Amino acid sequence: MSEDAAHPLFTAYRPNRRTLLQAGSLALLLAGKQQIAFGASIMAVRVWPAEDYSRVTLESDVPLVAKQTLIDSPPRLAVDIEGLQLNSALKELVAKVRPDDPNIAAIRVGQNSPNVVRLVIDLKQDAVPQVFSLKPVASYQHRLVFDLYPSKPVDPLEALIQERLRDASSHPDLPPGLSPSPSAPAQDPLGDLIAKHSQPSAAPEPSAPVATAPKPTATPPTSKTPGSSMTASPAPARKTDRIIIVALDPGHGGEDPGAVGPKGTYEKDVVLKIAKLLRDRINKSTVNGSPMRAYMTRDGDFFVPLGVRVQKARRVQADLFISIHADAFTRPSAAGASVYALSHKGASSTAARWLADKENQADLVGGLNVRSQDKGVQEMLLDMSTTAQINDSLKLGTALLTQIGDFARLHKPRVEQAGFAVLKAPDIPSVLIETAFISNPDEEQKLRSPTYQVKLADAMMDGIRQYFIKNPPLARSRTV
Repeated sequence: MSEDAAHPLFTAYRPNRRTLLQAGSLALLLAGKQQIAFGASIMAVRVWPAEDYSRVTLESDVPLVAKQTLIDSPPRLAVDIEGLQLNSALKELVAKVRPDDPNIAAIRVGQNSPNVVRLVIDLKQDAVPQVFSLKPVASYQHRLVFDLYPSKPVDPLEALIQERLRDASSHPDLPPGLSPSPSAPAQDPLGDLIAKHSQPSAAPEPSAPVATAPKPTATPPTSKTPGSSMTASPAPARKTDRIIIVALDPGHGGEDPGAVGPKGTYEKDVVLKIAKLLRDRINKSTVNGSPMRAYMTRDGDFFVPLGVRVQKARRVQADLFISIHADAFTRPSAAGASVYALSHKGASSTAARWLADKENQADLVGGLNVRSQDKGVQEMLLDMSTTAQINDSLKLGTALLTQIGDFARLHKPRVEQAGFAVLKAPDIPSVLIETAFISNPDEEQKLRSPTYQVKLADAMMDGIRQYFIKNPPLARSRTV
């Protein structure tokens, strides 16, 4: 040992092996934290506008940390995102805002500080924002999500009524009693609308909206003659004391594309087209003299959580709930349409259980803010359905399967059952229709065909009509 090395001052300050290792570990830790905090890369940005809410999504390779501030006048949401540098991907957000977005007027982005990007969302109306993060799932990496809900939520029941009143005012050939009233709105708009529609009229119920002249029917003869007046004898009882409401639920949407076909066909797009075709047919139909109305859980490309879909149908007191999907499997040879109902006791087959598990994961892919779900919505995902509801669902499923089987190949000749979360409305007959296997190249081609989409919509309409002919709707839970 040298003389200098043996000096007391040198030995007092000479770092030992442990000190060197600790220092090296601290340097690596700081470097790691620096990479996590300031090394985020934006993979994609997306904007999903809808009447229910508008969503903005930032997808990154590592989790993002954001601090948000809601400003009242003018309404806007300011968000500071740490660990980012302004780049072309972030700038794309500005151009992704659509003029018809009901909630977002514009988006501005800028570098607020060396490692903080500020994002300002200008709002068209007062909103209640939800900002949350999602872990990687399916094809997505980390997502930072901004959901902007109107402070005055859209009432689905009121929206349904206003839509029907608009149709009545623009189509004078509709049945009487469906034109807007100049009087003040009633406290119960649905009850007021149905009361108007059920008033006696000299003209018999037309078999179709375009019919304007009386037509002979197979109903028992009445005492009414061509020259008699309405007061001479009571008009025959017409079963128009209520409107039949059918909730249509196009699967997936928004962040959740659903299954993807070999040619890149998205399930969410196909089922939305079919649902809209079916909606048009329902809105023009009557059953046993009662007018029908379709209500859609989504009418655009946006994500709706499973529990919310059920909740929406219950809010409008729907008589039926029909969820429309397109199946997929690991083997492209799998083919055929299927209809499913809920099961209390377990799945009726291994395939049904597998499909239910896959469909029930839609909330994970679509991006559900679990913290925002109230107790009522969470309870909706529990097995609350009654035996009567399941029995009625099986009847509905059989009617639909029979009609679809007239022209399409069936995967199974009977209605199958499994624990689908979206079918758990305790008081609404509910089925899930897998229109075809989008993973099968031939069936994908059919699903892309407008002609085949029309056939599916026609078959579903016939199945719904046959169900109601044999099973007239019961009285609603409140007076209408």
